[in-house]
Amino acid sequence: MIRPGLVTAAALAAVRSAIAVGVTTLELDAIAEASIRSAGGIPNFALEPGYRHTLCTSINDAVVHGVPSELRLAAGDLVSIDCGAQVDGWNGDAAFSVVVPDDERPEVVRRRTALSAATERALWAGIAAMANATTVNEIGVAIEASIEGSGEYGIIEDFTGHGIGRSMHEDPAVFNFGVRGKGARVLPGLVLAIEPMITLGGIETHELADGWTQVTDDHSDAAHWEHSVARHAGGIWVLTADDGGAAGLAPFGVTPAPILV
Repeated sequence: MIRPGLVTAAALAAVRSAIAVGVTTLELDAIAEASIRSAGGIPNFALEPGYRHTLCTSINDAVVHGVPSELRLAAGDLVSIDCGAQVDGWNGDAAFSVVVPDDERPEVVRRRTALSAATERALWAGIAAMANATTVNEIGVAIEASIEGSGEYGIIEDFTGHGIGRSMHEDPAVFNFGVRGKGARVLPGLVLAIEPMITLGGIETHELADGWTQVTDDHSDAAHWEHSVARHAGGIWVLTADDGGAAGLAPFGVTPAPILV
């Protein structure tokens, strides 16, 4: 699964460099598709029944599954980009959130940037926990603790992380908070897509008329970060990070171990 992880990471990097005021989310979608196909991959989101895009592009109060369109990004928008690639039948899945620069509304930018940063910290807290976890629920406990330590945020409960491999979505579910029971065992060979989603307000969501986009009921802003992570005999490796997760894990005292193939 190393290759699809790196192809996914490259597509997200290309999209991130193109995010700017006036760019449409369909244009970002085209950039991601071109990146994946040029690397010999297939956009795996487009393999989902009824979905035909490479990305999910969720803006401001959209949590996940936003559909690319002719909508142009505006200054200050909080944009969450979710992407996946399939290579030789194996899958990668990752996401990031970013705020479009806005010199006219510094408070909006500050608030939304803090939300995104809290979500990213929670992601790395969960990944770090996976390094030594014996059960999946330990990951959710670490994510929840990180979010609570960052401030007053809402943790989305209706959408979770998941296993990933031959299919993009597999068991087990990876909750972003502690749940009753220990959950599945964490053993070498397990690959998880860990993806916290948090808001500036409530946690209830509803689906828009497009049949995909999930927005917060109270229209509070939401952020989403994700990586695909492998637990193997030598430790963990973040498949969708160019450095295997070294930079993100360093604050937690965890060193990723390369997968020997």
